[in-house]
Amino acid sequence: MTRVLVLGAGKIGRMIARLLLDSGDYGVVVGDSSAAALERISRRVGVDTTAIDVLSSAQLHDAIGRCDAVISALSFFHNIRVAEAALAAGVSYFDLTEDVATTRHVRDIATRARDGQIFMPQCGLAPGFISIVAQDLTRRFEKLDAVRMRVGALPLFPTGTLKYNLTWSTDGLINEYCNPCEAIHDGRRVELLPLEGYEQFLLDGVQYEAFNTSGGLGTLCDTLDGRVRELNYKTIRYLGHCSSVGLLVNELRLRERREVLKDILESSVPVTFQDLVVTFCAVTGWRNGQLVQITDARKVYHQPISGENWSAIQVTTAAGPCGRSRSNSIPFSTTALGGITPRKRRRPWASARRRPRHEHCRPRGVEPADDPNAGSRCLDWQPVARGIRPSTPGAFADRRRDAGGVCDGRCLSGRLSHRRSRGGVCLVAARPRAAAR
Repeated sequence: MTRVLVLGAGKIGRMIARLLLDSGDYGVVVGDSSAAALERISRRVGVDTTAIDVLSSAQLHDAIGRCDAVISALSFFHNIRVAEAALAAGVSYFDLTEDVATTRHVRDIATRARDGQIFMPQCGLAPGFISIVAQDLTRRFEKLDAVRMRVGALPLFPTGTLKYNLTWSTDGLINEYCNPCEAIHDGRRVELLPLEGYEQFLLDGVQYEAFNTSGGLGTLCDTLDGRVRELNYKTIRYLGHCSSVGLLVNELRLRERREVLKDILESSVPVTFQDLVVTFCAVTGWRNGQLVQITDARKVYHQPISGENWSAIQVTTAAGPCGRSRSNSIPFSTTALGGITPRKRRRPWASARRRPRHEHCRPRGVEPADDPNAGSRCLDWQPVARGIRPSTPGAFADRRRDAGGVCDGRCLSGRLSHRRSRGGVCLVAARPRAAAR
């Protein structure tokens, strides 16, 4: 059994441990310096734990040396130390960082990797999944024009002036709001200011704003340099958030005092596990001599897994490294040449299609009899029990779910038309209807 060390017992580390443990394929150990965090994850997930201070080289090297792979769910400033320890131990390395400078260091470390040793930074949501979606869309064009990527982790019930709750690392959030943003503009690589490039757009009747933030592109600037006229990444928020954050970061100059900004946010903005993640990727280019745009838009909601409610940002971020660990193309132990492996080689949901684990979802637009992956996780499915209709109407736009948000399958087999009550619970309508194809 492959032994995996997950460093960090926080929200994302706990989700990674849960997904890997549920697969039954991995021996998982979670390391952290906080005894309280380790006790909590041991009680709630049932995973083995070990106390590790990553600032202690001896402890870090000893823990990593006893595993086959390490996944860092730590704050970005610890990742270089972890990557160096993984290199010395000959262990494959994965992380979730959005920090550009940290990723450059990891890429330099990867040049010294042994055969079969993989270094894969930026395996989360953005960068990570959104990069895979963008790269997959670009393959459908003969010639590219523009690639625009938008991602937001949002509270399901926004309140206050910020209309925001903390859902992930505060250090990472501040990084996004304060660091320069890579982009390609008019065919040239440039660095843009964060919180600039303001725009608004409508999705499912909800109006959002988007603006420049750092780190979301990953290595796409390298991949698409010379092939695209426009490439950019922006963070999605509810209207009004950007101007409020601009007051803190720019006018009060808290970008120069990030510890103060972190203290303000963590002491004033509550955490929530009732959230949603919005991803929006639009690619334009030429196909058969015609300028065409193809868009991928998704909404992911907090959901129950193994009897516990998990936030959307936990699920979407943890799915990245867990999917890669289960992929045939990028296993933990491989005979391929070692070194850094771009996430963009993967197709969206490739790992989920290989090994279905959850029974409440099916890919959109595929009939059960034709579905080779029936029962796999599909983040396009959304609980009607929460009163939210699907982001993209299609063959499964009408489907029955019980109060727990689980589809009973009758909308597929019985060809029934369903509607939702005001409370969000799906009710079976009397009239049958033909199945959407």
